[in-house]
Amino acid sequence: MAKTEEVSEKEIVDGDENAEQGGKKKLPMMMIIIGAVVVLAGGAGGAYFMGFFSSGPMDGKAAEAQAPSIYFDIPEMVVNLASGRKRPQYLKLKIAIEADSQENIDALTPKMPRIQDMFQIYLREMRRSDLEGSAGVYRLKNELMRRINITIHPAQIKRVLFKEIIIQ
Repeated sequence: MAKTEEVSEKEIVDGDENAEQGGKKKLPMMMIIIGAVVVLAGGAGGAYFMGFFSSGPMDGKAAEAQAPSIYFDIPEMVVNLASGRKRPQYLKLKIAIEADSQENIDALTPKMPRIQDMFQIYLREMRRSDLEGSAGVYRLKNELMRRINITIHPAQIKRVLFKEIIIQ
């Protein structure tokens, strides 16, 4: 009977080792499953916030993108840039204004002399280095749009579009 007890104890010890190895195999599998769930949940959340799951009416940005725009050309402007004592430098601009409605353009038209005056004053203070690169042009675009929107408030324009920029 002692022999049977020894065999039983061996089987128990062998059984415990097999159970531990099985547990070690299950742990990496659980981590893989949890990782996959986290990645899928993150991807679904990102897709939701990017609007891939919207089945209802369009949100404001999408509706704005499809709304027809109205354009208005501002007369060509040629301005001396601030160049100090160096030889004179000139900026030539052709600008178009983008608006949501004809009412916003109608608010712009009678105030055009004031807008052109503000542009002239602002542009004459600029240096050539202020207009270098896309960042300089982007700042100029935003500043001109801000000045127009202040002048025609409460009407607003959507964008200032450069048709031509020449620095000489």
